[in-house]
Amino acid sequence: MKGIILAGGNGTRLRPSTIVVGKQLLPVFDKPMIYYPLATLIHAGVHEVLIVTTPLELSNFKRLLSDGSELGISISYMVQNKPDGIPQGIKLATEFLNGENFWFVLGDNLFHGPQFGSQLKNYSQPHGAQIFGYRVKDPSSYGIAYFKNNSDKILKIVEKPVDGLSNWSIPGLYYFDSSALLKFESLVPSARRELEIVDLLNLYMREETLRIQKISRGNTWFDLGTPENLLAAAVFVETIQARQGLLVGSPEEAAYNAGIISLEQLKAAVRNLGPCSYANALNLNINW
Repeated sequence: MKGIILAGGNGTRLRPSTIVVGKQLLPVFDKPMIYYPLATLIHAGVHEVLIVTTPLELSNFKRLLSDGSELGISISYMVQNKPDGIPQGIKLATEFLNGENFWFVLGDNLFHGPQFGSQLKNYSQPHGAQIFGYRVKDPSSYGIAYFKNNSDKILKIVEKPVDGLSNWSIPGLYYFDSSALLKFESLVPSARRELEIVDLLNLYMREETLRIQKISRGNTWFDLGTPENLLAAAVFVETIQARQGLLVGSPEEAAYNAGIISLEQLKAAVRNLGPCSYANALNLNINW
């Protein structure tokens, strides 16, 4: 299984912090932001990852994650010279995808919940697209799904609506079949002069090949693109790890639990981290 992490963009909502460092490299409590979507992909069964990033951040991501061998996966990189919308990340991955189905996740999204990651393997269908719905208080900040008569049948998806008729947002985690590349060719820039992921999803919806799973209570999603959400997510991660002793968003732990690295490889990864709180948390979570 292949997966793409879109880790480009200008991070304007997080300036001035993002003037000197890419958003997805900012810390969310004890680990870089990109660790969280990377762990999600590993839980989903992804073994080949492409990180799409900016020219300025390419070397930083390579220094952080290298080729992925320490995690038992393959990580490659693609430069996005100019951010022209989320679907552009799919187009840039054409050669990497080689006509295969894939997971696509935004690098500023954090997911956590009971078995949420491992259950993603159940959504890898041969045809169509899979998305998720997460209930939010303020729908005007997200892409929102409208349903028919309180069912799971999607009527439409609207970007940042103000009517308040639906509270089901679409988080930045998607599963696409290979036709996503063909559909990309028919997309046109919106009024924001960007290609919109909502437009791509609506193409699947018209074909009746778009499926949605509402994320249930007990599971959490954070869009980490604002200072407020970044702080809230850091507090959440610290609380879970301190009170329950469970790691949130650890790619090393995800790789070990998935059986793609051995105990000895995990021990080596912990040693390479040196004396830090994250290494200590890994030590506490693994039965040596």
